[in-house]
Amino acid sequence: MRLDLRDIIHRPGEVKTFAYELDLSGVCHFRERPFSRPVKVSGTVRNAAGALELSGEAETVLDVACDRCLKPITVELSVPVETLLAEELEGEEDDEIVLLDKGAVELDELFSTACILALDSKHLCREDCKGLCPTCGKDLNEGPCNCGKELDPRLAVLAKLLDNKEGSQDKDEEA
Repeated sequence: MRLDLRDIIHRPGEVKTFAYELDLSGVCHFRERPFSRPVKVSGTVRNAAGALELSGEAETVLDVACDRCLKPITVELSVPVETLLAEELEGEEDDEIVLLDKGAVELDELFSTACILALDSKHLCREDCKGLCPTCGKDLNEGPCNCGKELDPRLAVLAKLLDNKEGSQDKDEEA
């Protein structure tokens, strides 16, 4: 959405509000498409003594999978966006200031970037999720599996030492 600000650029104290839905269903994040629902964007642009201040928020519910047990879960996402807007930069470039294009700002780009950067790299159905058994694939949240513990082949020598030590202790106890 393109928000035209020409009517408040040179009028200190003026405010312009905006609200719309942003479609990010095409965004792929770690092989998932978490934005299956529209992102609700709302906010204001205020001319504070000649400086345009954009203050807004993007809200949605993400549909993702738990990274440990792969169960589908929903996660609420709320992303605040605060930035300054300017027609041109004076002096050095500033990443905190968004340049207007012919008196307008492209809100889709601004809020899309904020939402994507706010995505967590890990999602859990619960903090103590036990995940899946790496051998049989059983969900360990539902109980233990029947797989025997496989010994890492690199530790086999140590296991033999422990078996020998336990065997010699058993013989000492019998005597």
